[in-house]
Amino acid sequence: MNENENYKESSKSPFRGLGTLVRNNIKILKPYSSARHEFTGKASVFLDANENAYGSPVAENYNRYPDPLQWQLKFQLAKIKGVPAENIFIGNGSDEVIDLAYRIFCEPKKDNVIICPPTYGMYQVSANINDVEIRKVNLTNDFELDVEGILNATDSNTKLLFICSPNNPTGNNMNRTDVEIVLNNFPGIVIIDEAYINFSKQKTFIQELTEYPNLIVMQTLSKAWGLAALRLGLCFASMDIIDFFNKVKPPYNINDASQQIALDALQETVMVNKWIKEVVHQKEELAAALVRLHFVKKVYPTDANFILVKVDDADALYNYLAANEIVVRNRTNEILCENCLRITIGTPEENKNLISTLKNYRG
Repeated sequence: MNENENYKESSKSPFRGLGTLVRNNIKILKPYSSARHEFTGKASVFLDANENAYGSPVAENYNRYPDPLQWQLKFQLAKIKGVPAENIFIGNGSDEVIDLAYRIFCEPKKDNVIICPPTYGMYQVSANINDVEIRKVNLTNDFELDVEGILNATDSNTKLLFICSPNNPTGNNMNRTDVEIVLNNFPGIVIIDEAYINFSKQKTFIQELTEYPNLIVMQTLSKAWGLAALRLGLCFASMDIIDFFNKVKPPYNINDASQQIALDALQETVMVNKWIKEVVHQKEELAAALVRLHFVKKVYPTDANFILVKVDDADALYNYLAANEIVVRNRTNEILCENCLRITIGTPEENKNLISTLKNYRG
């Protein structure tokens, strides 16, 4: 029997409920009420927000404050993602979503969260900023979740668990059954970071929101949608959780230019899907070329738009590529990633340039 089988049989979820997880000061917080929060109807004259009525000194007028809840953008996302707009929060990058989760749920110097290295570094950075204890339960040697280790690491002050799937920097999806076991047995909030889900064969956990009241799913418009410069992170959760995010966020966290550009981009799903297919094709070709190089020890399976590669000497190879004006990510100092480089899938020309340069490496 699978060593995690006993967890599946839990007849009652240990999830403690939002009432016991949300910080007391957040529960009673009276959020700032902006002019655009107080008036949401139609008008031709706006004299309520102390804006410059003459416009902006650029082609587009940006003199008015943006929609603080980004409803038009959420309505469009709702059509694409298949969830109600009320279940969506949009952050100034996923990093804002991560930071707000700490501020909503975690009492500084008291509560703790669990992360599973090697994984996205901002989970720990944000914990340090918010003075919240990090408990690390490393992935297995196969880069899978240590379910038993995660559940054994929890106590009455454990509020959050971060799961990155597909994982950064390893590129693999977490085993879906393992994630479901955790969701059924973790007493706090489980945050699944799906920044790279568009490149994955595994389906999103967004459709499971109605099954798990302790689930938050993060996605982004930075990767497949090519909007990294706009800083738009997406958060999907129950309406109760989304209400807390809206309560705590700055009143105008997403500027109007970003909202409008994103709305235009979301009309181009055909183009984005074409890019995704091309990235997946290029990834397969690049992986096949990398594995033939004598200094490459392993090319790890990946469901993302990057490849983790184990080599003889990651530091030397990184420096060689940098000297040839090719920048990759050196992950050798990450747990379980000794002598590993993370290589993002580029254009066909960029990938050919990379392989050509690597063939000349004499390390």
